[in-house]
Amino acid sequence: MALRLGTREFGPDELVVMAIVNRTPDSFFDRGATFADEAAFAAADRAVAEGAAILDIGGVKAGPGEEVGVEEELRRTVPFVAELRERHPDVVISVDTWRHEVGEAVCAVGADLLNDAWGGFDPKLAEVAAKYGAGLVCTHAGGAEPRTRPHRVGYEDVMADILAVTVGLAERALELGVRRDGLIIDPGHDFGKNTRHSLEATRRLPEMTATGFPVLVSLSNKDFVGETLDRPVDERLLGTLATTAVSAWLGARIYRAHQVAETRQVLDMVASIRGTRPPAVARRGLA
Repeated sequence: MALRLGTREFGPDELVVMAIVNRTPDSFFDRGATFADEAAFAAADRAVAEGAAILDIGGVKAGPGEEVGVEEELRRTVPFVAELRERHPDVVISVDTWRHEVGEAVCAVGADLLNDAWGGFDPKLAEVAAKYGAGLVCTHAGGAEPRTRPHRVGYEDVMADILAVTVGLAERALELGVRRDGLIIDPGHDFGKNTRHSLEATRRLPEMTATGFPVLVSLSNKDFVGETLDRPVDERLLGTLATTAVSAWLGARIYRAHQVAETRQVLDMVASIRGTRPPAVARRGLA
């Protein structure tokens, strides 16, 4: 299926990096490193230079923490998105939000994609995407409320639940008028899941790609990687990249990442092994 976001069209074999730019003082990985405007713009510029085609802007930490109301989320995201649109007219700008009020405001100033990481918690968000012609990420969060951690969560078949929810959200979005070539599904690693659920979701990614919708995976430095390898947040890069390579081989197309350059190299290597990308140079044995 074709994927069109903003001014960009991505081919079916194209592996895309979505760079994370957090506008929060308490993000789990960078701990507020890009909360200040100039630090955030510098991070965005660097991500684009390193190969990110999508910039994902988040104004609220995913996990529990200080309450962030609509007005504060708007303050953190809207002016930044507007300026980012001026600085990078051809880059896809995504905003990670579950609130339709925020979706409306960021789309009005140039956002191309709404990353609904909490699985349709606010059903009006899909209506906003339809209104503005924006793309929409339909995520499985196991019915969890925003900013909550999973507790004693269980599934008879985790992938069956993922498929029912994400495809259901995508079909509803289509009925509301969201463009089919702007719809993406995401298994929601860690969201409403324990580590074994996230591992199973990864190895069963072909069941998601078989739906025809492009699949996004948000793997970067997550708890399922940390628990699998028993590593703290700042020592999860190798596990993240291993999971990235496996996910690419299994057909996922978009990779939400903190470390763009490393992710880009892994995806390029997988694409070259798969035969959809030529080597950057080829000298050995040719002279």
